[in-house]
Amino acid sequence: MSSAFLFVFILSFCSLFIFRKVAKRIGLVDKPNARKLHQGVIPLVGGVSIFITLVITHLVFSELTSDSLLFIVCATILVFTGVVDDRFDISFKLRLLIQAGVSFAMMIIGGKSLHNLGYLMGSEAIELSVAASYAITVLGVIGAINAFNMVDGIDGLLGGLASVTFGALGFMFFADGNMQLAMVCGVIVTAMVPYIMLNLGVPLGRRFKVFMGDAGSIFIGFTVIWLLIEATQGTNTTHIRPVTALWVIAIPLMDMATIMIRRIRKGQSPFKPDREHLHHICQRIGLSSRMSLFVICMMASIMAGIGVWSDMAKINECVMFISFLSVFAVYFFVISYIWRITTFIHRLFGVNKPTIPDAVASETSQSAE
Repeated sequence: MSSAFLFVFILSFCSLFIFRKVAKRIGLVDKPNARKLHQGVIPLVGGVSIFITLVITHLVFSELTSDSLLFIVCATILVFTGVVDDRFDISFKLRLLIQAGVSFAMMIIGGKSLHNLGYLMGSEAIELSVAASYAITVLGVIGAINAFNMVDGIDGLLGGLASVTFGALGFMFFADGNMQLAMVCGVIVTAMVPYIMLNLGVPLGRRFKVFMGDAGSIFIGFTVIWLLIEATQGTNTTHIRPVTALWVIAIPLMDMATIMIRRIRKGQSPFKPDREHLHHICQRIGLSSRMSLFVICMMASIMAGIGVWSDMAKINECVMFISFLSVFAVYFFVISYIWRITTFIHRLFGVNKPTIPDAVASETSQSAE
């Protein structure tokens, strides 16, 4: 087992340097603009490296089954789409269409769908019809993919949040005795460690910096929803209760939902890029990039920890569902009125108000309405 993890780490680390050179030659790089404030062009190869590493590892250490083959094919389509989007910036409508197509492939070919929502509303499990199951599954896949795609905004954040999610899932699989899926989660986290190191500039500095790219965030989101469906919709034993899935991806999910609602309320497209995400707000209230990373990952760890604890303690699913909705309501309120709240706190404790860039002045006034 230890040899597999060492193999994954070394392969992932080496592949990053190989793909960096390829990316620079073909123009697969991220350039600074009004929303992206980094310096210089950065290769967008983190996701490609992780994906290739995991595929090679699976072929070397595991048996290729119909399920794993379907996952690899679906993931390949999504990663390729992400690479094309990173290079040429394709329409979000086309991306959604491809994501929906992959969802139907999961359901029709692999029989993987969200058909049992558990005991969210009381003593009886919510069993969905085929049509409703298909609709919820498509929304679930698209939602998970875009939740992790949207949260990728500061160094280390996507890797950190993904590690929290896969770590929580791996722990629950291990506790349930499902060593195969626990191993999968461990391998994924191991494959992400070299990327996180280079993304944060540890220990080689900014010269070898890489970004995940849309290919990576899409792959991570898809892998998360695949594992969640595998865990919560099992034909024999349900390893993880459906409501627990909300807690282990809470921060990406709540950030996506909040930002989309705010955009729609402003009459904008919910997929329009901006600088209103949680990590942007953390930085605007005075936190450094590293401190923002720490705070957000700690929030995600607490939420995932609550989910793991409630699942293992068999806390009533309806209670956990209502609790999650309550947490989301508080999160949405705080983010919507963040500037009023921070101004009040600064006045209360006599702290100077942080400087808010002119670019977000309109956001501040709208948040206070």
